[in-house]
Amino acid sequence: MSRSSWKGPFCELKITDQNQITHKTWSRRSLILPNLLGKTLFIHNGKSFIPCKIKEEMIGFKLGEFASTRKLAIHKKKKSK
Repeated sequence: MSRSSWKGPFCELKITDQNQITHKTWSRRSLILPNLLGKTLFIHNGKSFIPCKIKEEMIGFKLGEFASTRKLAIHKKKKSK
């Protein structure tokens, strides 16, 4: 279900108001706006913060799409005798 058009896009105010180059955020639901270009955000994935530099191609996507919460399964190989 999408957000109502009259409400506009959601972006946490702490992210957009700061003049800092880097900023930690837990808000994975925030939309990436054009005024975030060039900033490095540390996005929380549930365990740690993942650095993400905002590029032009990322505008319009949500922050959570760039910080994976799943760990890739690595299977050990069996040693042959």
